[in-house]
Amino acid sequence: MATALVTGVAGFIGSSIARALLAEGATVRGLDNFSTGSPANIEAIQSQIDFRQADILDRDALASACHGVDLVFHEAAIPSVPKSVEDPIGTHGPNLNGTLYVLEAARHAGVKRLLYAASSAAYGDDPILPKTEAMLPGPISPYAVQKLAGEQYLASYARVFGLETVSLRYFNIFGPRQDPSSQYSGVLARFISQMLAGQTPTIFGDGSTSRDFTYIDNVVSANLLAARAPAAHVSGKVFNVATGRRITLLQAYDEIKRITGYTGTLNLAPEREGDIKHSVADISLAQQAFQYQVVADLAFGLERTIAWCKEAKS
Repeated sequence: MATALVTGVAGFIGSSIARALLAEGATVRGLDNFSTGSPANIEAIQSQIDFRQADILDRDALASACHGVDLVFHEAAIPSVPKSVEDPIGTHGPNLNGTLYVLEAARHAGVKRLLYAASSAAYGDDPILPKTEAMLPGPISPYAVQKLAGEQYLASYARVFGLETVSLRYFNIFGPRQDPSSQYSGVLARFISQMLAGQTPTIFGDGSTSRDFTYIDNVVSANLLAARAPAAHVSGKVFNVATGRRITLLQAYDEIKRITGYTGTLNLAPEREGDIKHSVADISLAQQAFQYQVVADLAFGLERTIAWCKEAKS
């Protein structure tokens, strides 16, 4: 079986990928500095993986972590538009320099394929929907610029150095182990946490903002499928990972309210700088290239996530 490195393994996406790899019988190595990830996310699997506590900017640690590895799942990042607006330089290092360092370490270690957590933020606020990979990018926030530049580095390394690379543009991922108390967490995690606690959730804008909310099982499936796909179908390319369904914040709020039984009110606040108004993906390219399909819809994902949050609180 393959040996895989997961950067950002203590994040909720990285830890979910690591669990799936272990279930498939892979040898898993993980790297995280716990800046945005949590030790609790890997507590149950830490004895089963080769865990390295290190920063993504530590080139020696990356070289060691990539040694003898077949696949790299690069999930490490500071995944926050607001944080990137507040601190463009501080987020540039982990989000872009870190990606370049991972690519270099993978190249020199002879890694076969590197899969990258790209972002739908690359599309910007283009009103054309759905978003297709052929669209001209229009990043607004520094975070979006950093993630898009990472894609370009991956494409370059595929063409120039022959390293097989795949960029997966995630659309608003949610699921168990996503920390609702973190400023980096998605809106659904915050809604769920607040409504379970009887607190008033906040929507920035009038609630008509829409997203392609994507449950974590879909992301894990996409990564594993893309890791196995023929290089000719995926290497050097970018793919949307989403559901292809557009949900407004008010619709998401209503669904969570139904499941949790929340009886409180909703607070509306001004829109935040750098936020995208509408987003929904065309997922046909991933379907064609590596047989991606939606394995869990919004309702299923919310039920599972809310159940996990309740259990975590008990």
